[in-house]
Amino acid sequence: MSAHCDSHGCSCCSSGLAAAFQAMQRAGLSRRNLLLSAGTAAVSSWAVTSARAQSAAATAVTDTKPKYAPADKLVIQPILTYALPQRREQTSWRPWGGIQTEAHLAEEVKRIETELNIVVKAGKLPLEIKPVAKVCTAAEAAEASKLAADVRVIYAAGGGRDVLDSVVVKDRPNIIFLRHRTGPVSLWYEILHPHFLRRATDQYADTGIDVNDVVVDEYSDVVWRLRGLLALRKTLGTRIVALGGALGWGAGRTLAPPIARDKWHLDIREVSYEDFAKKLQALQQNEAVVAEARKQADAYLKEPGVELHCDRAAVENAMVLTRAFKDLMAEHDAKAFTIGHCMGAVMPISKTTACVPLSILNDEGFLAFCESDFVVIPSGILMHHIMGTPVFLNDPTWPHHGIVTLAHCTAPRKMDGKNCERTKLYTHFESDYGAAPKVEMTEGTVVTHVIPDFECRKWVGATGKIVGNPFHDICRAQIDCTIDGDWQKLLQEMRGFHWMMVYGDCRKEVGYAIKHLGIEWEDVSA
Repeated sequence: MSAHCDSHGCSCCSSGLAAAFQAMQRAGLSRRNLLLSAGTAAVSSWAVTSARAQSAAATAVTDTKPKYAPADKLVIQPILTYALPQRREQTSWRPWGGIQTEAHLAEEVKRIETELNIVVKAGKLPLEIKPVAKVCTAAEAAEASKLAADVRVIYAAGGGRDVLDSVVVKDRPNIIFLRHRTGPVSLWYEILHPHFLRRATDQYADTGIDVNDVVVDEYSDVVWRLRGLLALRKTLGTRIVALGGALGWGAGRTLAPPIARDKWHLDIREVSYEDFAKKLQALQQNEAVVAEARKQADAYLKEPGVELHCDRAAVENAMVLTRAFKDLMAEHDAKAFTIGHCMGAVMPISKTTACVPLSILNDEGFLAFCESDFVVIPSGILMHHIMGTPVFLNDPTWPHHGIVTLAHCTAPRKMDGKNCERTKLYTHFESDYGAAPKVEMTEGTVVTHVIPDFECRKWVGATGKIVGNPFHDICRAQIDCTIDGDWQKLLQEMRGFHWMMVYGDCRKEVGYAIKHLGIEWEDVSA
């Protein structure tokens, strides 16, 4: 049983899911009996697909994938744990829970299938949903533990702890779904915390899940977790070209590149400036390339909201440099790029700065970062895949009175992924050379800040709103942002150096994704 949706999955699906379930209810289909009457064409199609897939998946397949291999979709294995009690006289024979008969069981399987179908369509995530595995006995649990999947969504309706122990596979993400108001109420809605997570003690046991993996009733809470996991899978194994080598700021200079390769499995393709200079020189001597660069510069400068306050030749040279960066990525079949020593080494050979090219690449859907700082680059890749929009690597300042100034010279113009912000082109501040975009971001926009540490052990996050685009003597793209929550705690918890920012709120997704890599998450805006 497969269902696919090829969207980025960057928009919040809560309203879509709610509308879909409300439509069923208006049609007289409660979540408890939604398939007892004739379904829609979509549901009928699902049922046919389900039957075919159930036959094809009759034999369990041992999952031999690496723990978190790169992937563009998630394979979801729904598992329903249950027990059918038998009446016994003058004793307690029936545990809590609404699945008491074979008819209840069949109804719940159909309910799960239909609800997950709605999740795929309304959540706009590329998911493949496998047939529901029904687990009652220890033997069935053992077989279910072998089923290949990226994520297990376990509907813990009933059954013993031994069954749940078997179906929760520790080296894979697991989401436990409990029913309360949607019914039929789950046994584990009562006892999951004391009986499973804590083993009837006050200490958490090593179960393979924690409280963040548990959802009650709301599929929107399932979707944001899946969005985070999908972004993680897309991030892991990313191939990125590193002009000037893989680097890191401060202590990250020696720590970050190995962590990026080992923990994030980034495929870093290092290119020397000596080799790059030859390629760039060939482009600079190509009359057709230079003529096209002039046209591109002219088109850029004629766009609404763009003002030129530097040498036009620097913008034309930036278009040639953009072409060179794209050629490097194409040569390595990569969609991500970073440049080290960008405040010096690239200028003599390009006759401009890398600021405009990096801004353009981000606007065109690539991932492009300055300074080759692999302390923060993984966070940018992850946030990009969560939100489906460009991200802004920036230099933070001192948070004070609930506000912080963030600045860099390489800001994307299409921070929302679609619309160009007003942009003024000046020289790069520190060198007073080349061309750098002062992107004036939309005031009032909600943003997420992520602050990675040098050792990739604990990340700090916060939300805020853009409240100003000042013009201090600092990097050209500069914004003042409020800090939601405890800004003084943020000041205490700051670590690393560079921050990563994106439009929108993706704190939950980031925190859920990185916990699967053993990275602690501190959300000061929670």
